[in-house]
Amino acid sequence: MSTDVLMPALSPTMEEGTLAKWHVKVGDAVKSGDVIAEIETDKATMEVEAVDEGVVEALLVPEGTEAVKVNAAIARLSGGDSAAAPPAAPPQSSAAPPTGPPQAREQEVASPPSQSGGGGAAPPGPAKGRPEDELRAVTEGARPPADRVLASPLARRVAQQRGLELAAIKGSGPHGRIILRDVEGAGAPAGAPAPGPPPAAAPAAAAPEAPAKARTLEQLGVPAGSYDLKPLDGMRRTVARRLTESFRDIPHFPLDVDIELDALLATRTSINAMLAAEGGKVSVNDMVIKAAAIALRRVPDANASFTPEGIAYHHHADVAVAVAIDGGLITPIIRAAETKGVVQIAVEMKDLAERARNRKLKPEEYLGGTFSISNLGMFGIRSFSSIINPPQGAILSVGVGERRPVVRGEAVAIATIMSVTLTCDHRVVDGAIGARWLAAFKALIENPITMIV
Repeated sequence: MSTDVLMPALSPTMEEGTLAKWHVKVGDAVKSGDVIAEIETDKATMEVEAVDEGVVEALLVPEGTEAVKVNAAIARLSGGDSAAAPPAAPPQSSAAPPTGPPQAREQEVASPPSQSGGGGAAPPGPAKGRPEDELRAVTEGARPPADRVLASPLARRVAQQRGLELAAIKGSGPHGRIILRDVEGAGAPAGAPAPGPPPAAAPAAAAPEAPAKARTLEQLGVPAGSYDLKPLDGMRRTVARRLTESFRDIPHFPLDVDIELDALLATRTSINAMLAAEGGKVSVNDMVIKAAAIALRRVPDANASFTPEGIAYHHHADVAVAVAIDGGLITPIIRAAETKGVVQIAVEMKDLAERARNRKLKPEEYLGGTFSISNLGMFGIRSFSSIINPPQGAILSVGVGERRPVVRGEAVAIATIMSVTLTCDHRVVDGAIGARWLAAFKALIENPITMIV
């Protein structure tokens, strides 16, 4: 008995990945827990372990193959436990619609397997109650067992799309099985044969979308051959999709404020002098993370996420920090940052950033978070507005600390000023909440001793 090894979903958001490397070859014996491959997701490279034992019969996907869909078969083991085979059914079901004529596919799905039973056509009575049919009905997305209706996967899918009840449709397939033509024949309530033309009219209505999808740089006036095209990797594709959705669907608005840094810089110098013997070091960004976390605890309305069911108020300040890596951006998270000292934050952040650049982060180390920080001060950027990172309700953009003139009383003085911008999701953090959070954050930065009291 052969068992397919499927492309695993290594994170909740993963839809596809790159099969970077095989650790086995055809003929190798593997057991449960053995590392068999390395998979590159949009954010990290992770090892894949075998969940069954057997001998590698075939490697179905070569090393370096990109855009391998989750649940696609990537290898085949022989001699494994046959109980592991059924999970391969969903990919076949999901891949069925695009290929082959519907009528031919219905015939294949409706025909009983030649290996089960005695070979010929089974009588109607026993066939309906066979465990194979019941198992297939469950794995192909059937309704709960109380409402068993024999139908092919394609018929079920089309019926669901058209809002039709399978129980009300009479099947014309073997043993009363509902197939595609039965669903198409059910059509609209009253008028019979007319369901055909309306679908034909649908593509005409959707036709205007085609030019937008087909537009190339040449169509926009850029001469062919005047540029080099680098294909999108998984990270760039995911970042582009998520940020487009965020900017399109979330009502963004910015709030900005200038903050004096001199007291914080003096405190940082003192801390680093104490850590010098141990080789430790605290950055301004580490202290910004700590201040942001405490401000989120003091203004809990800003530590929130919008959901269709309501506004979620988080118990801890899980601060995600943007880290630029080769080919994109990733946001490792300091969990419960309000409970940690600035030295501990510095140690964790250094480790997370290093593993992020090597694409070795685990999904739980970069997924989620309740608030984000993006710091471009090291590049000399004075101020900027960031795009919100869902499901978070706000993101803080941190600019460079620079010497600027300030007015104190009737005199002009020189101080180190840092401009920050809080970009808010207006569904969760309105102007008043955002302003209160910025006031709390500014007070902590300008008087850093308050971070520990």
